[in-house]
Amino acid sequence: MARQRVSRRRVLGAGAGLSAAALGSRSVAEQLHQRMPWAPSAADRPEAPVTGAGHFFFTPDEAAFIEAALARLIPSDEQGPGAVEAGVARFLDRQLAGPYGHGDHFYLKGPRPKGEPTQGWQMASPAEAYRAAIVAVNRYAADAKGKPFARLSPADQDAVLTALEKGEAELKGGPPAKAFFELLLQNAIEGFFADPLYGGNRDMAGWKLIGFPGARYDYRDYVGKHGQPYPLPPVGLMGRPGWSRR
Repeated sequence: MARQRVSRRRVLGAGAGLSAAALGSRSVAEQLHQRMPWAPSAADRPEAPVTGAGHFFFTPDEAAFIEAALARLIPSDEQGPGAVEAGVARFLDRQLAGPYGHGDHFYLKGPRPKGEPTQGWQMASPAEAYRAAIVAVNRYAADAKGKPFARLSPADQDAVLTALEKGEAELKGGPPAKAFFELLLQNAIEGFFADPLYGGNRDMAGWKLIGFPGARYDYRDYVGKHGQPYPLPPVGLMGRPGWSRR
């Protein structure tokens, strides 16, 4: 399922609007607090680039699940590295350990009855949702396939992800299956295409895949060249590895 139903084409299409959506939600939150959202030097970003190995949020069992699921959602293939190789697990780990994981800018007060898709977020904080869902998915995988998710064959992992995507898996003690699948897929896309500053998109693999130039400051020489590939390598907010810093 994941390699077929959740294809690179789907991931790329969904990823195109992420930046605008993130900025939009930030702007709404600022306006609710009676602040203008475009104050200088007020952008949300880490104080320093995310580096280092290890996990700040995931336990070893949770990390095994996340890496196995990411490998099926955005697999490596002839087009380039997948989510695991691009460091999406580290991106997600750091996000869940920080303000996003704690539900910053989310409305989290109960009750949380099962709602309609149009009613928005109906779960606990992202960190709580992941922690409960991973246990529940592993329990479902063991009941349905005989092993925790990370130890299943790729085909059986795809079957479990299909059941989550369709909302057919019953996650006992966890959030709704479809809601968790959509959250996991959304976060995987974000980590694959976010600026490398945040720990994912290693070596700008996601940007290279779609020809995105990144954070270059001047495009005047290429504005009128419609339909032509952009010839320069992408640049992140912290530059790119080929540059030497003084």
